Amino acid sequence: MTVFDDHVALIRAGDPIDVVARALLALLTPEERLGCLDGDLEFWSGLASMLGGDSGRVPWSGAAIPRLGVPGIQFSDGPRGVKLGAATCFPVAMARGATWDTDLEERVGRAIGEELRAQGGNLFGGVCVNLLRHPKWGRAQETYGEDPSHVGEMGAALARGASGHVMACVKHFALNSMENARFKVDVSADERTLHEVYLPQFRQVIEAGADVVMSAYNSVNGAWCGENRTLLTDILRDEWGFGGIVISDWIAGLRDPVASVKAGLDIEMPFRQQRARALPGALADGRLNWSDVDDAAARILATQLRHYARLTTPTPPISVVASEEHRALAREAAEKAIVLLRNEPVGPEPALPLDPARLNRLAVVGRLAARPNTGDHGSSDVHPPHVVTPLDGLRAALPEVTIDFEDGSDQEAVRRVVLGADAAIVVVGLTARDEGEYISIGGDPAIQALFPPRPAETEGAALARRAAVAGGQPNVSMGGDRARLGLSERDVELIETVSTVHARTIVVVMGGSAITMEGWRERVPAIVYLCYPGMEGGHALARVLLGAVNPSGHLPFAIPVDEAHLAEFDAEATAVRYDLWHGQWKLDRDGHAPAYPFGFGLSYTTFSLKAISGRRNGRVIELRAELTNTGLVAGATVAQAYAGLPGSRFERPQRRLVTFSRADLRPGERREIEMKIPMERLAVRDSGNWLVEPGDYVFTLAQYAGDPDGESLRLHIDV
Repeated sequence: MTVFDDHVALIRAGDPIDVVARALLALLTPEERLGCLDGDLEFWSGLASMLGGDSGRVPWSGAAIPRLGVPGIQFSDGPRGVKLGAATCFPVAMARGATWDTDLEERVGRAIGEELRAQGGNLFGGVCVNLLRHPKWGRAQETYGEDPSHVGEMGAALARGASGHVMACVKHFALNSMENARFKVDVSADERTLHEVYLPQFRQVIEAGADVVMSAYNSVNGAWCGENRTLLTDILRDEWGFGGIVISDWIAGLRDPVASVKAGLDIEMPFRQQRARALPGALADGRLNWSDVDDAAARILATQLRHYARLTTPTPPISVVASEEHRALAREAAEKAIVLLRNEPVGPEPALPLDPARLNRLAVVGRLAARPNTGDHGSSDVHPPHVVTPLDGLRAALPEVTIDFEDGSDQEAVRRVVLGADAAIVVVGLTARDEGEYISIGGDPAIQALFPPRPAETEGAALARRAAVAGGQPNVSMGGDRARLGLSERDVELIETVSTVHARTIVVVMGGSAITMEGWRERVPAIVYLCYPGMEGGHALARVLLGAVNPSGHLPFAIPVDEAHLAEFDAEATAVRYDLWHGQWKLDRDGHAPAYPFGFGLSYTTFSLKAISGRRNGRVIELRAELTNTGLVAGATVAQAYAGLPGSRFERPQRRLVTFSRADLRPGERREIEMKIPMERLAVRDSGNWLVEPGDYVFTLAQYAGDPDGESLRLHIDV
């Protein structure tokens, strides 16, 4: 037993956490108290480890105090799995957003928590709930979609699941929805935009139990997020009551170490970098008080004590990592994430599903069909023991069928294999070369100034070489925002070639968010959106294409007809203003019909959704509806509730998602569902307060935004 263990026992016995944390704090030396406020590795050796390939071996440590047994935070990233060892690679968060399945997401979180804890970690940094403001954002794949309510529900589920084993970190706080400019851009937003659009999902995840918040690189309304007192103290702590830890994003997450402490940022991660150099002098000359240090250190200790006191199960064995059970969960998630966008008849029947009994020869075309493609190679990268590609999955599912593959580089070869096939599957889309986390700090003097002095040659020559220094500073570049919203010319040409030759052309699209499809989408009978489907994605795709699984994914974003219909996006901006309008909300306001609306997804069966009744019950709106599977096969759909207030005195979205419910039904099955809507989801932010405007609200129950078969209920709501 350690001193830390003794204090955990006090909390389990009923002592107040804050009192116990302060008692533990009193046992720390001044150096240990100050050392809680940054990562545990020295900068240059830590950077060499990071860039030398060691980052996937052990967690990143901060605020550990070995003398007293305080574990500190032991961090690993996400969100598609644990970035340690050969872990399970789940579909990216955007794909899981397409499942609209919070129970599934909670199970994914639990599996990730088990794998991280088994490998010595205690903090999962993968609950990303930054909104998809524009699909060109390079890290779109790491969040769940464009709608605050949907993103908040999914992120809260992931945090709940992970928290049974590890602390959950929600990120990046806040308004971090562009990549190339993230180290320099100032994002301005008025009060309504901030609180109604870009912050509510963070609050929802925190209320679900997130222990840690990671600040963002960008600045908001003129202050860098890592030292933004409005965000970190006024909103996060004072208004929302958050009592956990705030950590910085890596390396360039703050610019003024003293101001960051005063603003409420607890730990500079992942190295002893700016604070280690600046804070002792600031304490000596009075620019910083020891009470500021102790407040942060107490929060850091209290959060760890709270986490370990709630653990009720033993540490999982290392065998849980990429276990058969977790791989099966990854496949289930991939199956439920697949969105069927188009399924037109070829002869008397729809193009999909394919009947295995009637297949003799299948053509599979496109370089991505045979290539592992699980997402970008930034901080969310996972290294599974294997990846099942689309081609692998189809060959495993159809061992008696001849499957001819062409990567698409030879158009004549493509025509030959397609001509002799019963169906042609074209796999196209994006890879880590097209989108992902953007890291390019070596050429920015403002970022270079944040690094400690280069080590002396006798100490640091090897470190400098390993860190790939340029002029004594790191210079690494990868990923970034997308250059185009549509497919490459090469992919479009491939689709055109195949669809000209074969009537039953099925296009499978991979990518992290919306991809425009004009010019070719109506030329093919079937389109499947696969996203980045994780390590078992090939098996999942085969099961959906062959009808073993009924597709049930629904888009977590709108796909526009024209990029010009979306919010403005400048990847190199130094200043940008966010307003209320993006995605489906903007399309609705401007009268632009999307190619595929938010929430849309087809099935091999059909459903009807009938509104029954609605009422207010205290601070909750309760809607009742009847959902029926009107087709011939079992399947799942997502009942979505949208709210609007015609004649509101506030500018509002025409319809805003307020809740949803996924349901699986047998053929002919009819089920009554109840949907509960917190009154807060109807509120607007007005002069620092939340206001539920009185009036006749329209609640529309539908299977996607703008569904012509949706049914509406009017409900008068008084204050």
